[in-house]
Amino acid sequence: MAEIAHTVHVALGERAYDILIGDRLLDDAGAILAERFPGRRYGIITDENVAKAQLPRLLASLDAAGLGHSEIILPAGESTKSFAHLQTAVEGLLAAKLERGDLVIALGGGVIGDLAGFAASITRRGMDFVQMPTSLLAQVDSSVGGKTGINSPHGKNLIGAFHQPKLVLADLSTLNSLDARQFAAGYAEVVKYGLIDDEDFFFWLEENQAEIFAGGPARGEAIARCCLHKARVVIEDEKELGVRALLNLGHTFGHALEKDTGYGDRLLHGEGVAIGMVLAHGFSARLGLAPSQDTGRIVAHLKKSGLPTILGDIPGTLGSTETLMAAIAQDKKVSRGALTFILTRGIGKAFIEKGVDPVAVSGFLDDMRG
Repeated sequence: MAEIAHTVHVALGERAYDILIGDRLLDDAGAILAERFPGRRYGIITDENVAKAQLPRLLASLDAAGLGHSEIILPAGESTKSFAHLQTAVEGLLAAKLERGDLVIALGGGVIGDLAGFAASITRRGMDFVQMPTSLLAQVDSSVGGKTGINSPHGKNLIGAFHQPKLVLADLSTLNSLDARQFAAGYAEVVKYGLIDDEDFFFWLEENQAEIFAGGPARGEAIARCCLHKARVVIEDEKELGVRALLNLGHTFGHALEKDTGYGDRLLHGEGVAIGMVLAHGFSARLGLAPSQDTGRIVAHLKKSGLPTILGDIPGTLGSTETLMAAIAQDKKVSRGALTFILTRGIGKAFIEKGVDPVAVSGFLDDMRG
């Protein structure tokens, strides 16, 4: 049986679950599921790319354990997080005659995890599901914490539900099939945890970045540390009524950029987050809250990791500042029309700031457009 290198427990009472991290866990997924959830059938939701690279391994494992299953294969890409593909997923689960007591498996990156989790939350008024994240971004962030949903023309992740998984199975070997750009995009979310409130972790990443990218032991340790961090925050604030909003550092800017670029390959989610984190630190420095040299240090690390750091790194022409501000105004953290941003006093010193002046944000974006 594959070795489970790290186990992180998310202690949410009756909704508690484990995050299992290790190499080649997909090959033993059937045995793990049979032991933890006996007598269930499984509806696997995945995308076309993951179906080619990882689905055969999962199916072989389920068959070896004698577990019944059906598969729903969706297109790859952020645009899949839509009502149309959500309907395809839900109708597929119903057509497979899966019962409320059966389990949905989300096999893929953040897009599939979000959509499949949402589909599970509404099918038969609520089915259990298992996250099997196959991207770095999903393993360190989106597969943990129960946020599920789809996008709207009005903005990203505006339609969804909090629905915790029953298990997260993070197979490190699946990351070997990612191209350099996708891996780097996921790494932006790793860096985020250091920038929020763990300066020592950011410094550790500076020292261990090469080993993380090369697939050494530091990769699994980094993923486990991120999951531990997120689990602590989710336990404290499951429904994002307070401190969990800190996990959105860089996302207010990043989501606006994703919307402006059409949720496509022009700007990946993690790339938007990378630019967004630089903008958040730069805006904080503009307000006199954070030292400007910290922004430079962050930029240097992200660039070394192959990530964009300025608006000019985005291919093509961006919409107007007014367009970006309209997207920011739809951010989920907006309260009674007032902008809320995650700002910072330096590396590892992020905080939630309500009532941010939109004129100041607009002027800052104008300047950043160069």
